[in-house]
Amino acid sequence: MPGFSRFVLAMIGLTAALSIVRPADAAGTAELYQAQTIVTGQGEVNRQIGFRDCLDRVLVRVSGDQRLPQKPEMLALRDKAGDFVDSFHYRDRLEGIPVHDEQGTHDRPHDLTCLYKPEVIDKLLTQLGSKPWLGARPLLAVFLAAEQGAKRFVLTADDPRAQAMRESFVNATGPLLMHIVFPPAVLLSSTDEKALRATDITMLDQLAKKAGADRALAGSIVWSDKELGWIADWRLAIEGKTYAWQVRGVSFDEAFRVAMRGAAQVLSGNGQPD
Repeated sequence: MPGFSRFVLAMIGLTAALSIVRPADAAGTAELYQAQTIVTGQGEVNRQIGFRDCLDRVLVRVSGDQRLPQKPEMLALRDKAGDFVDSFHYRDRLEGIPVHDEQGTHDRPHDLTCLYKPEVIDKLLTQLGSKPWLGARPLLAVFLAAEQGAKRFVLTADDPRAQAMRESFVNATGPLLMHIVFPPAVLLSSTDEKALRATDITMLDQLAKKAGADRALAGSIVWSDKELGWIADWRLAIEGKTYAWQVRGVSFDEAFRVAMRGAAQVLSGNGQPD
């Protein structure tokens, strides 16, 4: 019966993949034209810092262009970042936890959410030589080979060893309003981490469709004692061209954020990830 159990779990994973709603289809304009950051308290000084960070974030979120924050024009725009905010609100990250004797609410971390009018952000994007990335954002199936010393595995929807990685990867999708699924083990039953690295991206795109996704995001992540972190390589194909990018010496949280930023860069039509 163990084989039957694995098959049932795989089918559950596949069903879950097929039932996921693509966020760009379900999300309204309001969800796209907003950004969130963490600030300390609700004071004016930290609020202005948050406004500047949220401006960077919303421009990247709407356009998919990861290079915008590095543009020299952003220096002047950040100086008046608050002028572009339509409304904002806070959420105490320690809500429900009493204030300590020597701690005021100004010391507590808050989520600052800024909402923007589309016409305001679209105008800024035009000034920066960019444009909104509207419409349905492709649903990506993640094909990841992981290696840490003697521990090697392929990330699937039903492998308990990779629960932390799956959760981290999903968290990385939020800022860019993207979504991912992980393939059920039945799709990769004959593929180990070495074979996955060598698998052509077009074949992975075909497997992605079987998992209910639009295309594949393929990668490998290897722990390096020398780099004091993970080395992650990513690849994604669109319109017959394969894009590849890498990050070194980072946490797997950051490796997955780099994966999603690079995917957004490519899929939004903004070219090669840095």
